[in-house]
Amino acid sequence: MADTGKTRIICRTGSPLDLNDLEIVNPHEARSIIVLAPESDEPDSEVIKSILAITNNPHRRAEPYHIVAELAELRNLEVARMVGKDEAQLIVTSDLISRIIVQTSRQSGLSVVYTELLDFGGDEIYFQEEPGLVGRSFGESLLAYENSALLGIRFRDGRVQLLPPMDTRIAAGDKVIAVSADDDTVRLSGKTGDWTDLETKLEIDTAAIQATAASERRPERTLLLGWNERGVTIIQELDHYVAPGSELVLVAATDGLQERLARDCAGLANQTLKVQTADTTDRRVLDGLGVPAFDQVIILCYSDTLEIQEADARTLITLLHLRDMAEKGGHDFRIVSEMLDVRNRELAEVTQADDFIVSNKLTSLMLAQVSENKELSAVFADLFDPEGAEIYLKPARDYVALGRPMNFYTVTEAARRRGEVAIGYRIEALSKDAAKAYGVAVNPAKSAQIAFAADDRIIVLAEE
Repeated sequence: MADTGKTRIICRTGSPLDLNDLEIVNPHEARSIIVLAPESDEPDSEVIKSILAITNNPHRRAEPYHIVAELAELRNLEVARMVGKDEAQLIVTSDLISRIIVQTSRQSGLSVVYTELLDFGGDEIYFQEEPGLVGRSFGESLLAYENSALLGIRFRDGRVQLLPPMDTRIAAGDKVIAVSADDDTVRLSGKTGDWTDLETKLEIDTAAIQATAASERRPERTLLLGWNERGVTIIQELDHYVAPGSELVLVAATDGLQERLARDCAGLANQTLKVQTADTTDRRVLDGLGVPAFDQVIILCYSDTLEIQEADARTLITLLHLRDMAEKGGHDFRIVSEMLDVRNRELAEVTQADDFIVSNKLTSLMLAQVSENKELSAVFADLFDPEGAEIYLKPARDYVALGRPMNFYTVTEAARRRGEVAIGYRIEALSKDAAKAYGVAVNPAKSAQIAFAADDRIIVLAEE
């Protein structure tokens, strides 16, 4: 790390489980403590012991610690909670990454949105108390910011709610949850009156749109290539999203999957599962799968059995084959690829594929974000839960008239009328341009003019 900016890095050698070794780094003066899962056979047990070594230390401080700990397995979450109590924010990284992969596979461009929200280089999520909004409804407050997009409310009793009902009143002591460039940019615009483009058509028939969406809900076919321990969670999570009668085909060079999945995925309600053992880097295998007939393709890296670079190399080869098939056959199917090293994503961008999940990077970003603000843990849990409010990329035509310049206040108002929050948009004409963030704009200035085309999408926070 050649440039560490304002941060001075100090390295110490020792065991994080040893009380004497811990005293060398003086955790009692730390603003936050991040506990990473080690690369061992039982990483979670070492994480739990590390938390114990801090919280049960005979020299511990009186005030609570702010610990952010990474867990590998969901089954160990309850034990870790008993140990960490209110002092530890726990992130089950494998579970979160699996949910992100599932959501992204069904919405092209979503990975770019998530990276923007998690990366400290772009717009992020902030909590801010705003006396000027006390007494106003959440829906009214959406238009009170020029350079920030509201997501929800952190109530004064500590509850966090994304996308509360639009008539929810903001009270003294509440904080707004907003996407903004920095914490000092979350400020009211001071504009009064109606700043939407009054000449823009906003006669949105929400009931008709929802009825159309319901009628278009049909069985889906998903192709899953490659395998790691996240595969079971991905299959189970995908079952919550797809319509009844859907199908998932798994192809991986891993023996014994048929028997394991027959046991672990026996309760699938909406999709059938077919398993094939084959090498996913073999072009002949891919040609025989009829890839264009699938609605989405997920490429998992072999992170459990191969070293990072070899696992990413196999993912990249599979991806290159799929892109070649798409170009030569004139097909356009959604692909989400899981990678481990962010540098390999840069290599993969020559394929013009726009959805990558760099597992290690997203894990690191989430840990870093929660170490800065522990309340973000509840926000992430809600965002990545299929039962809560989620981020969707929906057709622009369902919100505003196409081909007509308008400002983003207008888009925000259109989404508000549907009980949703608009936080950005995606321009389809730029969807293959990495330099333009694949057409994704998160938290645009609301007064800036934009005209949408037929395939453009609005990025919204919605219940469905």
